[in-house]
Amino acid sequence: MLVRPLKYALLAAALAVATGAALAAGPKPSVNKDPDGIAVKGYDVVAYAVAGAPVKGIARFKYAWNDAVWMFATAENRDRFATSPEKYAPQFGGYCAWAASRDYTADVDPQAWRIVDGRLYLNYSKSVQRRWEQDVPGNIAKAQANWPAVLNK
Repeated sequence: MLVRPLKYALLAAALAVATGAALAAGPKPSVNKDPDGIAVKGYDVVAYAVAGAPVKGIARFKYAWNDAVWMFATAENRDRFATSPEKYAPQFGGYCAWAASRDYTADVDPQAWRIVDGRLYLNYSKSVQRRWEQDVPGNIAKAQANWPAVLNK
């Protein structure tokens, strides 16, 4: 009679392993970051609004937020971000805004950016950005409809 309990124990163990593997694969992170956890390839997201240009951040001025490390060019920019990260963080977790509008995620080129209504949008490349800019309001609306469910794809 030990066969039946052993059978159930093995079945339970197999199920636990399969469930663990599925959970480990899970959805993409909510913030697009590199393997070291750095968001936006180390660019200062406050500088887009303040300086009107992409500026590379430095490790001395970093800030951890939303399971990512954000880099800044100045302590002032870091402190602005720390006070109001939602104001400065790129939309759609820093994934490509065009891709999000098409219901998938893609990496970004920090040089392909635009601020719309005070919000930062990044794109995969400047050529993709030109396509996104053909209908900015429509593409933002489509991406908002897909977000954050697109992270599960």
